[in-house]
Amino acid sequence: MSAIKVLNITNFRNFIFARLFFTFAVNMMGTIVAWQVYEYTKDSLALGAIGLAEVIPFVLVALFGGHIADIISRKKIMLASVSLYLLCAVALWVLSTYFAEILQNVGVFPIFAIIFVTGIARGFLAPAQSAFMAQLVPQDQYGNSATISSVVWHASAVGGPVLGAWLYAYGQASLTYLVVGILGFLGLLLFWTVPAQPMPPRIVGEKLSTRLSAGLKFVFSHQIMLGAMAMDMFAVLFGGAVALLPIFAEDVLHTGVKGLGLLRMAPAVGALLAAIFMIFRPVLTHAGRNLLICVGAFGLCTIGFALSQNFVLSFILLALTGMFDNVSVVIRSTILQLYTPDEMRGRVGAVSSIFISSSNELGAFESGAMAKLMGLVPSVIFGGGMTVLVVLVAGKIAPLLRNLNLQKEISS
Repeated sequence: MSAIKVLNITNFRNFIFARLFFTFAVNMMGTIVAWQVYEYTKDSLALGAIGLAEVIPFVLVALFGGHIADIISRKKIMLASVSLYLLCAVALWVLSTYFAEILQNVGVFPIFAIIFVTGIARGFLAPAQSAFMAQLVPQDQYGNSATISSVVWHASAVGGPVLGAWLYAYGQASLTYLVVGILGFLGLLLFWTVPAQPMPPRIVGEKLSTRLSAGLKFVFSHQIMLGAMAMDMFAVLFGGAVALLPIFAEDVLHTGVKGLGLLRMAPAVGALLAAIFMIFRPVLTHAGRNLLICVGAFGLCTIGFALSQNFVLSFILLALTGMFDNVSVVIRSTILQLYTPDEMRGRVGAVSSIFISSSNELGAFESGAMAKLMGLVPSVIFGGGMTVLVVLVAGKIAPLLRNLNLQKEISS
């Protein structure tokens, strides 16, 4: 069955389009924040600190956010979290429009403070959204829903950075953040149209500490889930180069902010192409093998990007990283939906989100710090090499993951 048929489920379709608008806005905001920070500081470590400013509050609240997602309406949590994101977009718009001199005088600390708040919002949004989506489709549609969700996310990741960069080039930050707020509000309205789903039963009188640790215990006792999450975390932690793209755009490829927008969208272009391919040719039959191959190829393409001084070649290599990464995202998402009991979806989703954010945001800080220590190109080559090493280790120590056939598991 073609994966696109899952869109016949009305609630899932409305949820997916809500994600489209919201993630479009988030990707626009991320692009402009990175460019503003580099424009003011010219410092790779400051770029890495953006991720650190978001991941610290996220990790601090994520387990509690997962606990809340298993006892309180997941729809209400999503609406509250998206609303907080919108307030952060408004704050960035006000800061850039009416108080730009503050950034000139005191530096980019106010931007980091706002990003810190978005990390809190993500800590509650991620587990609630993951658990909510799994309730909207039957089990035999988990793989299809993960594929369509990936298509929509990466479609917004293609358009968001480009639109954000071009609006910034012609209208500066104030106009860009205004558009971010409008798109985010449209996403909020669409989330509102999806009915709340029944909450799963829970054990009465269970200690809070027990509930908070249950997600961690479940993941660490499950070789397939832990292996998939850990491999992705370490691969992106070492192999991601997105945080350093402003430097590549300015100092290596000499393209400025418009080139940055194109570079930021390149991984999403590749991911979108991979997702469209997976709609018609699922990759779940040899899921474990495909996961290992794609994460390894991600690392090799990262090394190639570091060595490239041609914009077209750099764009293609970044697109390939997105293509290979998206295959692993779909496989990991299907694993998460398939093996997680409904009453634990929030807490397990929180653990998964911590793994993902550790790889993305801590990876951004690692990239900035290593670039400061080793130099721009050597640091990215090192990261790509470490990604390949992670794949070799994972393939050796996790045989259940290596031999995984998700299609068989879904059908059984």
